[in-house]
Amino acid sequence: MKSSPRHSSSRRSPASQLRVRLAEAEATLHAIRTGEVDAVVVAGKTGPQVFTLEGADHAYRILIESMHEGAVTLTADATILYANQCFARMVKCPLEQVTGSLFHRFLDLDDQALIRPLLKQPDKSGSKIQARLKADNDSNLPVQISIRPLAKNNSNRATIGLVVTDQTAVRRSEEMLRALTQRVVEVQETERGRIALELHDHITQLLCAILVRSQTLADQLPAREGAAKTEAIKLRELLGEAAGEVERISRGLRPGLLEHLGLVAVLRDTVAEFAKRTGAQVKLVCEPLTERLPANTELALYRIVQEALRNVELHAHIHQVTVQLKKLGDVIQLNIKDDGVGFDPEHLPASRKKKKGLGLLGMRERANSVGGVLKLISAHGAGTEIQVKITLPPEAKSAKG
Repeated sequence: MKSSPRHSSSRRSPASQLRVRLAEAEATLHAIRTGEVDAVVVAGKTGPQVFTLEGADHAYRILIESMHEGAVTLTADATILYANQCFARMVKCPLEQVTGSLFHRFLDLDDQALIRPLLKQPDKSGSKIQARLKADNDSNLPVQISIRPLAKNNSNRATIGLVVTDQTAVRRSEEMLRALTQRVVEVQETERGRIALELHDHITQLLCAILVRSQTLADQLPAREGAAKTEAIKLRELLGEAAGEVERISRGLRPGLLEHLGLVAVLRDTVAEFAKRTGAQVKLVCEPLTERLPANTELALYRIVQEALRNVELHAHIHQVTVQLKKLGDVIQLNIKDDGVGFDPEHLPASRKKKKGLGLLGMRERANSVGGVLKLISAHGAGTEIQVKITLPPEAKSAKG
């Protein structure tokens, strides 16, 4: 380790001694920054400790300093042995104060608990976590921390390498995408409402008028016109079926029950219609909700159930489906489970990717749009389960209080 020769302090005044010590400190900091030293002395509870920087030669330091990501090496006890200038800028702290600090200093308690086991036993293939860096100016920076073990020859050498990536732009893009998705959903719902109104006010009424005319025609035909009368009756029945189908589609596009009677009522209607149409056994388990959920939450949950049942009908070859809705504190939980053929979510066949994948994406976005998360569990021959958890927004909580 390079250092400046010490001069006898007996021949110097206190001011001169102070200047010499300052000069030595400046020289040491310059050596650390430029990679001219191969060891760092860090003051600890048991006295000064020497940490060697094996492999951190001058060319390596120049490369690391040119990165647009934070680079950090840690000892086994998470002491920062080396950090580049980019990391120092991230935490708004002078580099000389970063070196020798515990890495946990720059994380909150939750993130400390998350990263601690990964630092104790780092995965040889590397691990990544999302966290927030605490800067010295009390600001927070969203980051991704990549963790990799380094060669470990003794306890005083770097054992863990970190690459810290600023996620600010990524988070901003995610927020913009989420806002755009929400806007698309709103436009989609508006268009569905318009089409449902057109179907109900025009097509359904027109079909009903034709149905009445066909009934009148069938009644007026004499008994001797047996064949014609039979055809008129069949025509009336087909028109009745067509009117019922249009009404069903209209309700699916804009469920009036949801607006007037709430989520539980519309789920009962939806699963009953599904069971009647497909012949499947559908079990609905809904705990009583003492108060209405926010309108956008009810709509999101309804659309998720609607899309899940559509996917089940198209792909699962099921005999039984269970839809469960319950409220635990401020969290709404929805589970949809079938006993169908199941699938591997990571390896969808090309023929099913567009149909199934788009449906799953839509359900995830529906859940995300109201602050929820959607989890998919499936395997070949083991059926499929969709789990949704939505935390009620603060305004909904305060309204209930």
